[in-house]
Amino acid sequence: MPYNEDLEYRLSQAITWLPKEVAESITKKKMFGGLAFLYKGKMTVGVVKDELMCRVVSGKMEEVLAREHVRPMDFTNRPMKEFVFVSGEGYRTEEQLQSWLELGIEHAEHALRK
Repeated sequence: MPYNEDLEYRLSQAITWLPKEVAESITKKKMFGGLAFLYKGKMTVGVVKDELMCRVVSGKMEEVLAREHVRPMDFTNRPMKEFVFVSGEGYRTEEQLQSWLELGIEHAEHALRK
């Protein structure tokens, strides 16, 4: 299993709880050896092995990185701008997972306004 398929399923379910126009604008794409969820073509969250990947607007990065179970995404052995990895304990509940999904969508919406 190249990535956590249970997490993929949970993210797919969380998307159904979003407003219809948002949910219908989300697609999946294989990336980073895992799977990314894109909102209007912009990356939001994804699954890399057993970790959740999330895009975060730059103004919230410090706050998000201070959370437990969160670290900079260092896929290339260098931290990537506005990306974080979240370990399993950080997305254990559906409420936690939903909040990460919403952060990722916020990043995409911010990028689309630029």
